[in-house]
Amino acid sequence: MTGDSPPIVLTFGLSDSTGGSGLQADLLTLASMGCHGATVPTGYAVRDSATYDEVTGLDPDTVATQTRMLLEDMPISAFKIGAATRAEVVSAIAEVVSDYDDVPLILVPDFTLDDEHALSADGLRESLADLLVPQTTMLIADHATLLQLAQPDSDAESPTLDSAISHILSQGCEYVLTMESGTHRHVITLFSEEGQVRQDTWGRGVHRIMGLTDTRGAAVAALLSNGQEPAEAACEAQEYVFQAARAAFRPGMGLSAGQVLLGALERRRRG
Repeated sequence: MTGDSPPIVLTFGLSDSTGGSGLQADLLTLASMGCHGATVPTGYAVRDSATYDEVTGLDPDTVATQTRMLLEDMPISAFKIGAATRAEVVSAIAEVVSDYDDVPLILVPDFTLDDEHALSADGLRESLADLLVPQTTMLIADHATLLQLAQPDSDAESPTLDSAISHILSQGCEYVLTMESGTHRHVITLFSEEGQVRQDTWGRGVHRIMGLTDTRGAAVAALLSNGQEPAEAACEAQEYVFQAARAAFRPGMGLSAGQVLLGALERRRRG
């Protein structure tokens, strides 16, 4: 690899033909922030900008084989893991990336869909909590997802948000980045085992936009791969999301997509 080669981020998630979320949106974000994106699909979404029709998950062995081939061929600087569709795929990813514990891992869980286009079973939450959370550098999720992740068994007593964050951090996750949305603003808070690291407030736009949490995760992965510290990466990634949301447009008849501002938001830090 030459001195001019960009960091390479390996991202896992759904293929989304609209380009507004999933792997396609991750690649746009990574490229605009000075990284090369490599991808491992966990499944394919049949959808338009308004809704999903179906989601088909890939075979776990195929996911594992593709991941190993990329890791044996390329120097990966960060992992970003989005929708994994089912527990067996999570297990396959976790087993492979466990051999690369020096590589930052950004986890952006999605419990809304499995490969039968239904609410995910407890098995998906359990596998994420048991296998990937302990390997995670930064978990990025809203409050509802954090509560689900800390309570993979649906029959267990519901945790509070504070206890959920504490539990997740006690399992080995280094940082939790969570979002609370009000009428006019987003509050973004970063936690570590020492407590709250930082909190930032951003204005909220009037339009609903696809894939912003995934975009935030890809931006954090890009910044960490460029050598930023987690606290600074969390803030700068949100600035990226804020600017992308301001430039959002409607590619179809459904939700808006955050337009990636190529060049203007490029990040190439070499230390």
